[in-house]
Amino acid sequence: MAAPSTSLTPPVAASSAAPIALPPPELEQNLALLTAHRSVLGVMILSHTPASAALHNPASTSIIRHSGVVFEGELGRKYAGAVARIVAACHLGLEEIGGDGDDIRFMRIRTKRHELMISPHDEYILVLLHDPSA
Repeated sequence: MAAPSTSLTPPVAASSAAPIALPPPELEQNLALLTAHRSVLGVMILSHTPASAALHNPASTSIIRHSGVVFEGELGRKYAGAVARIVAACHLGLEEIGGDGDDIRFMRIRTKRHELMISPHDEYILVLLHDPSA
C-alpha cells in the first residue's frame, strides 16, 4: 500500500462569486502534522451548509481542501456528501430532543476497516479518515 500524500490540495473557488481566503499558517502546520501520521488515510475540510440543505442536497457541501488519495475525485465527493448528511441528521436530531443551543463538537464513527473523525464548526467541517489497525 502506498503512503498517503502529505500535500494538501489548495482551495479552489467553485465559481467566481467570492475568492477563498488562504488559511492561516498554523492551520497548514496542523493539517500537515495530521496528514503525516502513518494511520491517517486522508484529511478533508468541507464547507458547512445548513442542516436542511445538507440533508436534501448533499452536493451543496463543497470540498475546500483535502489530502490523501481516498478523498480524491468521485470518492471524495461521496465522502463529503455522506459526512454532510451525517452532521445534518445529528444536528436535526439534537433539535428534535430539545437541544436548543446545543451543538455537535466531535463525532467518531468506527467501521470494521476505518475510523472517521468529524469535527463540525460554524463555517467548515473537518474530516479525518484513519486506519485504526495501522
